[in-house]
Amino acid sequence: MTRDILLQILDLARWAPSGDNTQPWRFELIGDDHIAVHGYDTRDHVLYDFDGHPSHMAHGAFLETLSLAATRFGLLAEWSIRPGQPDAAPIYDVKLRRAGISEDPLVPFITTRTVQRRAMSTTSLRPEHKAALIAAVGKDYTLQFFESFKDRLAVARVLWNNAYIRLTCREAYPVHRDIIEWNALFSADRIPDRAVGTDPLTTKLMQWVMQSWERVNFFNRFLGGTIVPRVQLDFIPALACAGHVLLRPVAPALDLAAHVKAGVALQRLWLTSAALGLHLQPEMTPVIFRWYARSGRNFSIDPEIAARAQTLAKRFEDVANAAESDDFSFFCRIGKSPVPLARSTRKNLTDLAVS
Repeated sequence: MTRDILLQILDLARWAPSGDNTQPWRFELIGDDHIAVHGYDTRDHVLYDFDGHPSHMAHGAFLETLSLAATRFGLLAEWSIRPGQPDAAPIYDVKLRRAGISEDPLVPFITTRTVQRRAMSTTSLRPEHKAALIAAVGKDYTLQFFESFKDRLAVARVLWNNAYIRLTCREAYPVHRDIIEWNALFSADRIPDRAVGTDPLTTKLMQWVMQSWERVNFFNRFLGGTIVPRVQLDFIPALACAGHVLLRPVAPALDLAAHVKAGVALQRLWLTSAALGLHLQPEMTPVIFRWYARSGRNFSIDPEIAARAQTLAKRFEDVANAAESDDFSFFCRIGKSPVPLARSTRKNLTDLAVS
């Protein structure tokens, strides 16, 4: 194999999903058959990166995408976590070898898979679609579906309460301020405002309000500033879809490797959805707030936020018929819809390379 083939594989792998399009990975070409993927997490400055787990899941999605891309060239990619590295900055060694295998059917959807944050069709998932999604995540995970109107309404209420925490938590404000690229259809390292899911007037108002926490806090406290975003971004989308899907590990996720493997499963779930003509939107913040609540860790100076997170965790568990000790890995909504006009793109390979 040649350096050009490795670069073509990486050019596909870079389209893997990551939280808010952070792309927490860099690559290093060690040899003709060896790629080192330098991962990192954003736990020190991003509220939602609880113990780095969402970033670790993004690493897993990247490694799975790389493995799938390698099949286009008849190559088998096998990865391992390099020993002795901190979880905040793991290194993954990827070895490639010729195996005479055919291109995986999911490869064509690596670059077309995208997030749909707007309304989707409420047409139910077909049994064969659900079977394909269940098979995609493998034996180490189960999928729980919330499809009926009653179930979607229950999820909508969870997301409504979750969004209040998200929008009123001062510690989350820097993330919301920095992740949106305004007046854009596409963004190489953030989310373009036209892909956020709000109407044009609300988007313009958001752009002005989010210039400072003081403005955000004033609107939230005195002008009902959370209501319209919660309606447009959470409540309506929760109802306007075929259903919601919860990825649950069979065994508790106790270490870095477990969260990386969850990322592998979520990427296979997402790519399989795309192959079935479905769109997907991650709904990870209730999972993350539940992680905080069940670990007994506060994430805000506002004591009301911690109390709301505990209540949210309990409501989420009630909807999922789960115990406090049960693990949740990934949550999303799914359905048919037109292809979104706006989307996040990716950084160039040169920007993702280790010097």
